[in-house]
Amino acid sequence: MDRRQLFSLAPLAGGLVAGGLVALAAAEPAQASEGGSAKPKAAFNNLGTLTATTLRPDGRRGVMTVEVGLDIADPELNAQAALEGPRLRAAFNSVAQRIAQATLPGAPPDVDRLHHELQVATIQTLKKRGAAVLLGTVMVI
Repeated sequence: MDRRQLFSLAPLAGGLVAGGLVALAAAEPAQASEGGSAKPKAAFNNLGTLTATTLRPDGRRGVMTVEVGLDIADPELNAQAALEGPRLRAAFNSVAQRIAQATLPGAPPDVDRLHHELQVATIQTLKKRGAAVLLGTVMVI
């Protein structure tokens, strides 16, 4: 079979798949309204990567990087967190710097303490509970 004939059918197949996904997405809200109890979807806010300086075992400066995000189920609190993004990042950067300075050279950072202090900073900044801090990669280079 000629491969060029297969390539001429590719846009048609892509259109069928995309059309099926659109129809599936349109049917999903109707099913949710019939169910009666629709759970609110949690929203993830990625706050990016935090960096802080630390000391390496040889005495030179190193960098601690932390990937942070927020998981917020309440839409109102989610909107507030989006507006308070710069303040949240500033509070998170100060926490990361404090943890990095407290980390001994050559020792791994205390991730449990880091998570706890970031959660406290989130509650203090948003002035409301309901946002869960999610940590990604924490590493010292």
